[in-house]
Parts: sequence; structure tokens; C-alpha cells
Amino acid sequence: MTAELHRLPNGFRIAVEPVPGATSTALGIWVTAGGRHEADHETGIAHFLEHMAFKGTATRSARDIAETIEDVGGYLNAWTARDMTAYYARVLPDDVDLAMALLADILRAPAFDADEIEIERGVILQEIGQVADTPDDIIFDWLQEAAYPGQAIGRSLLGPAERVRGFTRADLTRFTASQYGANRMILAAAGAVDVDALLARATALFGDMAPAAAACTLPARFAGGERRCDRALEQAHIALAFPAPGYRDADFFAAQVATVALGGGMSSRLFQELREVRGLCYSVFAQAGACDDSGLMTLYAGTGGETVAGLATLAADEIRRAADDLSEAEIARARAQIKAGLLMGLESPSTRADRLARMAATWDRLIPLDDTVAAIEAVDAAAARAWLGGLCGPGGLAMALYGPVAGAPDLAALSARLAA
Repeated sequence: MTAELHRLPNGFRIAVEPVPGATSTALGIWVTAGGRHEADHETGIAHFLEHMAFKGTATRSARDIAETIEDVGGYLNAWTARDMTAYYARVLPDDVDLAMALLADILRAPAFDADEIEIERGVILQEIGQVADTPDDIIFDWLQEAAYPGQAIGRSLLGPAERVRGFTRADLTRFTASQYGANRMILAAAGAVDVDALLARATALFGDMAPAAAACTLPARFAGGERRCDRALEQAHIALAFPAPGYRDADFFAAQVATVALGGGMSSRLFQELREVRGLCYSVFAQAGACDDSGLMTLYAGTGGETVAGLATLAADEIRRAADDLSEAEIARARAQIKAGLLMGLESPSTRADRLARMAATWDRLIPLDDTVAAIEAVDAAAARAWLGGLCGPGGLAMALYGPVAGAPDLAALSARLAA
């Protein structure tokens, strides 16, 4: 059966994909409001709001919510990203109505109880502290900030502790009122789904919801920069970022395939040269992430303080070399990895639902799976090399370092090495 996208008169969208033979249903509400939709004084509030999702509504306590979903063996969860926030469930088919009612209650009638706000404030502050104490977590926040300085898309999703300490019930209510409108929400469901019943239930629960103003999303501007913290740790952590295409960019799949060939697995250039041949690190990888209008290719490695300079230099050399001589065999292997990851992931109804929501949010339509596979297969070595070659010019690099990194090259030196 094919996936379908429906729209209620108020702009609320419903993306649904029945999967023959599925024995469970994944469903959720994806809201096109995340970290990049926060004003500076609101930094961290989208994530705070996600934490408050299951802390009670006008008719249900936090305990009621937990017991209601677990009484039927299901689960509820949520996550926050820079471009959206998701609230999702996994249940057996007979409990879809129950899950939808819970999601509607959570989103439409949050209590924002004062005591619960204080409890979650403490939890989030602990989370911020935990990330700050985890070098291979915090370094990616620093890298994002270095890549997009002074922009909402560059700020930490958790927010600075001083902001989190100051959020009030009024702040949460105001952000919800301005961002959580019917036209900014997508109900996505996949697996064992009765489409007609789902549409009828969605209309009853969300059909009278008011729309919100269109999202005010400032274009992302990659600037590049460096964040360095020299500290006595066991490992030196280094992360590099380059501008990469957004989902709507014509080069999106070329960047994805090139990145996998460069650092996406044990056969990749970076893993083979830096770990297997040189023995400079235990962990090294490259990945390409994206939003609608922008993306980042990030490279991470952990090494010793005495080898961080050599590792950084060799990583730049490998990027430059890959831009010159990536082979068709390497690209075929990378295409196979991406295609297999996509298709195997779709064995999970949750992954299918997430894919539906992303497509609806990005293109306002559902892209046939065959079209996506064809776009992956169309990437050849020339396209991948051309995209990597664009990374080797001046000004296209951000870098974050943490640990015993005094000997690491600075941004200018590494940029010059890439451009050599």
C-alpha cells in the first residue's frame, strides 16, 4: 500500500502508511518548531517544553499519562531538534485511539504545573551538566556554534543554564501559543493502520485547532570559526564541520554518498588511514546532517595530545585526496551502505513514521521510495569528488577542540592545508 498525505481545513496534516503484516502502530505529532525558532532570550525553551510534555494536562497527571500508555504495553517519548519537535508513541493497533487521545491532550491542554516545572528545571540543569562533562557530546555543541555564530541554528538545544533557570509558566505558554498551531503540526502514522479511522479520529481531535503564524526561520549562514579548550584529559577531541546541502538542495545525495565514502564505516578513507594504518585513534567518523535549507558535514576523532596535530593534518589530507581520486568502487560501496540503511530502517514502523513527517515538513508531499533510491543510485564518483572539492577552498571550515590540544593546528593552518 502507498503512503498518503491529507490536510484538514485548518492546515493540520496527516501522513499515513499502512504496512501489510505489521503488528504494531507507530504514530506521533511532529511540530515544525525547534531550536532555530527560538528568540535569543528563549534559547532552550523548545527542549524545556518537550520535557514538560508528559508532566500533566488539564485532565491527567504525569502519573496518569505514564500508567495509561503502559497499561496497554505501549510507550510515549519525545525529542527536540533544531527544526522540529516530535511527540510519538508505539502501540498495538487496538490502542491507536488511546495514543492519539493522549497526544492530543499533551499538546492541546498542557498543565504547566508550577511544581512540575521546577522538577523538570532541575532535570534539565542536570542534563546540561552531564553534557558539559562529556567531551564527545559538548564538542558538537561548540562545533555548531562555531559554524553558525550568532544564529539560532548555532545555539545549543539545551540552552545555557542561566536561561533555563529563568523560564516561567508564562514563557512556556507563550512559546506554545505562537508555535504550536494546526498548520505547524503533522500527524504521522505507519504500520498496522486503518486509514479511514485514523483520519476520522484526527479530525475529531485536531480539526477545530487554530493555525499559528507561519514559521519565521532565518536562513542559515555558515561562517566558520574555532572553539578550543585546552584541558588535561586522557584524550584530545577534535571535530571539524563543513557546509553541506540541505534536504532541498540538488547536491544533497552527492554529499551524503561522498561523506559515507570518506568516513562512514570501517572501509572508509578516514577509518582505514587514521585508525587501521596509522593507529592514531579508536573512534573516527564523518557524517552529513541536514535541515531544509542547510546542512553540515562533520568529522570527529579522539586521539592523544601528542598525536592530535598529526591526526588533524592527515584528516585534511584525506579530504583533499578523496576529492581527487575517490573511485567508482568506493562510491558504489557508499551507495550500497546508504540504500541498505534506508531500506532496513523501514522495517521499523517508527522509522517509517519519522520519514513521513520529515517529507511532509520539507516538501509538503511524500516522495516515493523508488525516487529516493534512484537519487542515491544516480550519484557517481565524479559528482562525489566535485562536492568534496568544494570543501577545500578558503573559509569553509569550522573546528572545535577539547582536551590536550595545545599542539593542534589552528583554523587558518588547517584551512590552508585543505586548500594546498
